[in-house]
Amino acid sequence: MEQDELLLGSGRPWIVDGGLATALESMGYELHPELWSAGVFLEHPDAVERVHAAFLSAGAEILISASYQMSFEGLARVGLGREQAEAVLVETVDAARRAVDRRGNGAWIAASIGPYGATLFDGSEYRGDYGLDVEQLIEFHRPRFEVLRKAGADFLACETIPSLVEARALLHLLHEHQAEGTRAWFSFSCRDAIHIADGEPLARAAELLGGSAAVLAMGVNCTAPEHVSGLMDEIQSACDKPVVVYPNSGEIWNPAAREWSGGEAGVSFVQLAAEWARKGAWAIGGCCRVFPEAVRRLTTARPDWKRRSGSPN
Repeated sequence: MEQDELLLGSGRPWIVDGGLATALESMGYELHPELWSAGVFLEHPDAVERVHAAFLSAGAEILISASYQMSFEGLARVGLGREQAEAVLVETVDAARRAVDRRGNGAWIAASIGPYGATLFDGSEYRGDYGLDVEQLIEFHRPRFEVLRKAGADFLACETIPSLVEARALLHLLHEHQAEGTRAWFSFSCRDAIHIADGEPLARAAELLGGSAAVLAMGVNCTAPEHVSGLMDEIQSACDKPVVVYPNSGEIWNPAAREWSGGEAGVSFVQLAAEWARKGAWAIGGCCRVFPEAVRRLTTARPDWKRRSGSPN
């Protein structure tokens, strides 16, 4: 529990990294439709380490592993057997650890557990319309969860969760290993300033997660930045968990055309981050299309951020 105290006792927001996959894409690597950044990791793990290092150099204090879109089913489609898949999952954490060790700044590492919809590569992680129940989602997530919880990360990042059903499944797995010290944050993809992607109120998710000692924090990611402030209100009205926010740049992803449209992350993103800090955010970063330079701007701006009095962290 000493680690929990260090993580949660910070008097300022931690800086989370940015969009790993889109940073790789900006370097000229092609994102594999079925595996996203994981596809690049299989062929060019050194490139992923370089991106981790770039975010660390920009000031990131929490790195998220490249395991977001890795599943045993997805890895099997590209020819990896069970043992090979397990090894690759562990290696995503090892790659982040190597980047941290080389940098020597003691950043935290979160092992990414993406939603079921990410394995469908059809954008359903932004809708949550899988048609699966809690038990089916537990069985899908269990094998990867078991590997990543023992892979050497500091905690798990259950991220881009689009539905309350999937949150229940992941919370069930987390509680199975709570006594062993497994901890996780839960972050949701949201459709507006009130609702998760599937239409459920985010406040209901906060009520679900708020009573669990195994949940380090909860929040939102890969969501339009203009919704974050309202979503923080929803979380803070329903529970006292620390809040993590790492939205996308505000651009819109078209899964059919496989392209982004809209504005890029920049000054407005950083200005909004100051508001999130004032509202008591425990950790702030970015997701898709938030590059190391935007993280550097967050790091530079952080000394001027004012925290809300009475913030739980």
